[in-house]
Amino acid sequence: MKAGVTLRVARPTDRLDAITKMYTAGLGFAVLGEFRNHDGFDGVILGHPDQPYHLEFTAQAGHPVGNAPTQDHLLVFYVPDTYEWKSCCMQMSRAGFKEVPSYNPYWDVNGMTFEDLDGYRVVLQNTAWER
Repeated sequence: MKAGVTLRVARPTDRLDAITKMYTAGLGFAVLGEFRNHDGFDGVILGHPDQPYHLEFTAQAGHPVGNAPTQDHLLVFYVPDTYEWKSCCMQMSRAGFKEVPSYNPYWDVNGMTFEDLDGYRVVLQNTAWER
């Protein structure tokens, strides 16, 4: 892939409105787009307008999807500034994310793991990502 490609992670949910509120409050995401009854699906696309990644959450009436299949389904955000990282962690808790020990203990060394309403996890890593 060349530079300039945008990544979208799509996840189904049974709680579209609650998950949308949780991620916008917890990670400061904006609603970049949404759709209703598009071939039977409702969805919301979240992210930061200037970042090349999005999260898409979808729901299909009459088709429950349940929770995350494992505890190791992660989104990882590297936040190198300690003050900003602590602030982000507090924001996640206030948004309703539950702080949990990481399934892989590596993430607990320099990070904090949070679980959403569907059991999917977000790691806020207090280091820079080294390429």
